[in-house]
Amino acid sequence: GSWLISFDFPILSSKEEICENPQFIVGGASRTDICQGDLGDCWLLAAIACLTLNEKLLYRVVPQDQSYSEGYGGIFHFQFWRYGDWVDVVIDDRIPTFNNQLVFTKSAERNEFWSALLEKAYAKLHGSYEALKGGNTTEAMEDFTGGVTEFYEMKEAPKELYKIMKKALERGSMMGCSIDSLVPARFETRTVTGLVKGHAYSVTAVEESQHKASKVRLVRLRNPWGQVEWNGPWSDNSKEWVSLSKGEKDQLQHQSAEDGEFWMSFEDFKKNYTKIEICNLTPDALEDDKIHKWTVSVNEGRWVRGCSAGGCRNYPDTFWTNPQFRLCLLEEDDDSEDNEVACSFVVSLMQKNRRKERKLGANLFTIGFAIYEVSMHGNKQHMQKDFFLFNSSKARCKSYINLREVTQRFRLSPGEYVIIPSTYEPHQEGEFILRVFSEKRNTSEPGLDPTLLQRRPGLDPTSPTEKTRSGPNVSYRVDMTNKHGLNLRGRDKAENCPQESLESEEDQQFRSLFQQIAGDVSTVNKDLNTEGFSLECCRSMIALVDMDGTGRLSLQEFRHLWNKIKQWQGIFRHYSSDQAGIINSYEMRNAINDAGFRLNNQLYDIITMRYANEGMNIDFDSFISCLVRLEAMFRAFQAFDQDGTIRLSVLEVSC
Repeated sequence: GSWLISFDFPILSSKEEICENPQFIVGGASRTDICQGDLGDCWLLAAIACLTLNEKLLYRVVPQDQSYSEGYGGIFHFQFWRYGDWVDVVIDDRIPTFNNQLVFTKSAERNEFWSALLEKAYAKLHGSYEALKGGNTTEAMEDFTGGVTEFYEMKEAPKELYKIMKKALERGSMMGCSIDSLVPARFETRTVTGLVKGHAYSVTAVEESQHKASKVRLVRLRNPWGQVEWNGPWSDNSKEWVSLSKGEKDQLQHQSAEDGEFWMSFEDFKKNYTKIEICNLTPDALEDDKIHKWTVSVNEGRWVRGCSAGGCRNYPDTFWTNPQFRLCLLEEDDDSEDNEVACSFVVSLMQKNRRKERKLGANLFTIGFAIYEVSMHGNKQHMQKDFFLFNSSKARCKSYINLREVTQRFRLSPGEYVIIPSTYEPHQEGEFILRVFSEKRNTSEPGLDPTLLQRRPGLDPTSPTEKTRSGPNVSYRVDMTNKHGLNLRGRDKAENCPQESLESEEDQQFRSLFQQIAGDVSTVNKDLNTEGFSLECCRSMIALVDMDGTGRLSLQEFRHLWNKIKQWQGIFRHYSSDQAGIINSYEMRNAINDAGFRLNNQLYDIITMRYANEGMNIDFDSFISCLVRLEAMFRAFQAFDQDGTIRLSVLEVSC
């Protein structure tokens, strides 16, 4: 590729450097204030051009109380919608230049800088100017409005597309369009008609005009380059304009100038462009004349490799592990035009921070979602694998696609549903935001309460004592009757059991138990391909059942510990693939459930990151270590629990 060298100069350091009398905005912000420079961010500039058509939206993003004169302090600020919140971005007035010329976006007016500063603020939001290379117009449109995007492929567009576009502009929607290029090397190449493939355009007007004996439908577009225009019918100097009166020309704001803006017929528009993108301020359908009051619920989540990044339905073994969000449709639409009892809603899935992390190798994932109907019994547990094996989706997005956001409109009967957002491939890690817009009183929330931690009763063998407390790890020798020791230091320092004479009843119990354990250990080693427990695991196990804090275990304590290990061994063996001594990290959720624990998604993610290896597998030693710590955590909580919450002093926390 080519190298771009840019230098920063303060605009006001000297009047000769860039211009005299610099202004923030000259004569109002307009489309001609946006001319693309050497940065491939036409998608952003096309959105800015659309933004100038609506002053209310424009001055939300570009606050008016800024200038180079009154109260000037060398800084400017802009506001952007960022994953559900409006954020304020503050920048200084230094802009990249070369030979005293702006390198990137500039205005047709040499002393006007609002568009260049807006571009800089947006670059800061994403980490760098480089991060703005290449993108989709709707991405910036959403960041300027917090709106909802709809895409139309020209070959599949509805018959009433012209009315849809006209209505969109009347409602303040922002529109962009582009011509797909099948050959990446031909991106942003000019065709014989003057249009550019792989390039973003703004749609700035849709009008109808009288031409000769009939009416013609026209579309006005703008090239962010500020030049290079359509040269076909209704272009700036075409013969079609001759038949129009001066009043009609003025109404259409027709100008013969190489400013990047031009008109073309709607039919030519459909023939030449392949895709149109519309960002609506509300989810109201453009095919409908009704204006509704929408409610929105915003849910944040993430896909974690090896735990909750399960991929699409093509991967049934892991699909169920994806994050799940419950959707309760409570009230049907007020729709008198049909007798169908249904609820209208819009689902929007947006992946987060991929552009900002591009410098780390991040690209947009191919994302999508599916919606399943579930029984309305108040059950908010994570739906298991079998549910998805035997139930088909009630609705889903049209396709998985590598865009920042996937949006679709649905009508379903009142009821309870679960939305499964996912990447197409499993093991892809990232964050996302799921928005659900509904016309009526409906709710969406995570499928499992993020604060819910439960210990399922009935699966825990009786503890030696009711109250438990982990003592200091002073010694790791198990004290059987205080006469004999069984070393559990781990596989690195194994010792043999003492072979002295055992005569008492207690000694006989010990000998019998140890012989049983020795056989069990042999079986574990053989079946699970393990050489024994690690030192860390041994320490954790002893701390779990050491009731008196001595660092030694009595016979009763050790019997309880070994029963636990045997129970967990059975669970592990059940999920171990081909008895290979490992389980897949995605199965860890089921294994933990079988052990009697109910955790939130965040804890499952943490367990995977802590105990899984590079291949996203968990061995027996790590499995036991995990369950031991969970057991200790719940016991410690229950020891202090009075009403479902606990309060600890600083000393109690440190102990």
